[in-house]
Amino acid sequence: MFQIKKRKMKLRNYKTEDSQIICSWIKDEKTLFQWSADRIGKFPLSGNELNESYATRKIGLEFFPLTAIEENGNTIGHLFIRIPDINNKSVVRFGFVIVSPEIRGKGYGKAMLELAIGYAKKELNATKITLGVFENNPNARHCYESIGFIPISKKTINILNTDWPCTEMEMRL
Repeated sequence: MFQIKKRKMKLRNYKTEDSQIICSWIKDEKTLFQWSADRIGKFPLSGNELNESYATRKIGLEFFPLTAIEENGNTIGHLFIRIPDINNKSVVRFGFVIVSPEIRGKGYGKAMLELAIGYAKKELNATKITLGVFENNPNARHCYESIGFIPISKKTINILNTDWPCTEMEMRL
């Protein structure tokens, strides 16, 4: 377990009952799209959207959804790791990175990402991790940079009929 501010956190495999909790953290449309780009759908969320999104994935083969929990079992964060190119399993991608709104800005996101980096390195033998972050989400970008992700390119994604600049980032392990 990772120690942070006298609290212990660990990552475990995602469970279907996590969807309701994680989806409840999405309070507005902008947050939905910052978190999931165009992958989840429309706001408001009913609570089952993660289960629906993950139902078609090859979980455990090329897709690894993880939930961060405190020592007492409370769900406090989520992300997935996927292998974008099954022919090059050394590169993984992080997505749907989120922590509970009540604990944002207190180091929990960074701690969760550090655990996920360890998982990617030890369990998946990754040598590089990539992710994307929208420019209108500077707190997330700061979190990624604080643990060693570096910007490598930019692209634009049309979200809500508006072009959202997105920075692609990577970390070499």
